[in-house]
Amino acid sequence: MHEAEEIELIARRWVEKVVIGLNLCPFAKAVHAKKQIRYVVTRAVHPDDLLAELECQVSVLLAADPRKLDTILLIHPLAMPDFLDYHFFVGEADAALKRLEAKGILQIAGFHPDYCFADSEPDDMANYTNRSPHPMLHLLRESSVERAVAAFPDAADIFERNIETLRSIGPEDLRRLTAD
Repeated sequence: MHEAEEIELIARRWVEKVVIGLNLCPFAKAVHAKKQIRYVVTRAVHPDDLLAELECQVSVLLAADPRKLDTILLIHPLAMPDFLDYHFFVGEADAALKRLEAKGILQIAGFHPDYCFADSEPDDMANYTNRSPHPMLHLLRESSVERAVAAFPDAADIFERNIETLRSIGPEDLRRLTAD
C-alpha cells in the first residue's frame, strides 16, 4: 500500500472508530455514510506549501455541490509535527479563509496528535477531543454546521459530553480502540 493511502486509511479508521464510534461529533455519521467527506493527504513539509494546499482545498470545497462534498480533511503528516507550530499555523489558516473571502462560508477545525488545550495537562483525556493520528485541518461548511447544530437538541453540551466520554474510557481503552 502506498504511504499516502495508508495515512488516509488511518484517518478514515479514526473517524469511524473514534469520531463516529464514540459519537464525539454527532454530525459526522451522516456525511460519512453519504460519502461526503474528502480525505486529502498532502506531502507538504513547509508551512507555505501547506497553506497553498489549504487554499487549493478551500477552492475545491467552495466549487463543489454540497450534496456531493460537504467537508474536507486535509491531512499533513510531514508539516507541523510540533503542536505549538501547528497551533499558530491554524491562525494563518483562518486568515487565509478571510483573504479568500471564505470566512463565514467555511470554517476550520484543528486536530493534532499532541493537541493540548491551554488550561489542561498534556495527559488530560479532554485533549483527545482534538487529537488525531496525524496533524489535520478540517474544512467545514458553515451552513452544514448551522443545520447540524439546529437539528441536535443539546449541541452546546457536546464538548462537555465528549470530555466525560473520553475520561470514562481512559487512555488504555482508547489505545485499544484505535489499534489495528
